[in-house]
Amino acid sequence: MKTRLYLTIPIICASLVLGAATLHAQATRTWVSGVGDDANPCSRTAPCKTFAGAISKTAIAGEINVLDPGGFGAVTITKSITIRADHVEAGVLVSGTNGIVVAGNTTDRVVLEGLDFEGSGSGINGVSVTSGKEVYVIRCQIRHFTGNGVNMASSTSGGHAFINDSFILFNAGGVNAAGTANIASITNTNILSNTSFAVQANGGCIVGVQTSVLNNSPTGISKLAGGQAISVGPSNLVTGTGTFDSTINFQ
Repeated sequence: MKTRLYLTIPIICASLVLGAATLHAQATRTWVSGVGDDANPCSRTAPCKTFAGAISKTAIAGEINVLDPGGFGAVTITKSITIRADHVEAGVLVSGTNGIVVAGNTTDRVVLEGLDFEGSGSGINGVSVTSGKEVYVIRCQIRHFTGNGVNMASSTSGGHAFINDSFILFNAGGVNAAGTANIASITNTNILSNTSFAVQANGGCIVGVQTSVLNNSPTGISKLAGGQAISVGPSNLVTGTGTFDSTINFQ
């Protein structure tokens, strides 16, 4: 009887350990839904409710997908990851804080695609990059923030923000590149009616603009302490004060 008991105890312990590991396993792809629950595993059939709830259950370099319309809240990202909505309303509604903060490692890449950022007139920055290598803002709308639509201020020297096919409007500033040798590359994007500037490059940083519209801000192009603004091809519409330092022609 004792022998059986001694044999059973290790088996039970092993089962508990394996069960705990399974519970805490992270998936390569997770899902959020407007009617989800963050207590769920974030699977396709049991989605989470918020980006913050899903990110802890998503593996490094994994992807969070939006199943159906909803408001998915603010989140801080500390690893390579993609958050993607494909023609589904994926709201990031905040008040008094940043929408999405990217605070990754020096090699991390983050993709934000198809998201709708609303700052409600008191949000700080729509996308705030404090560290990390590359951030891609694709097909996003960013509105009503008291700071910038995209604030690229990575502590990683040479950090790069790519803003493509997006609308950035009604913020204090549009796209700001700050920090050490950081770059903001803007392609096919409308940066409209921001109360201070459309784009800004601070000392040592570069803003590159291609096939985009910078309109209805008092300052179209702001350059501080030696920051540079470059037009890629003669393909941009700019109103307000400020000019590009140079134009790079298509080859």
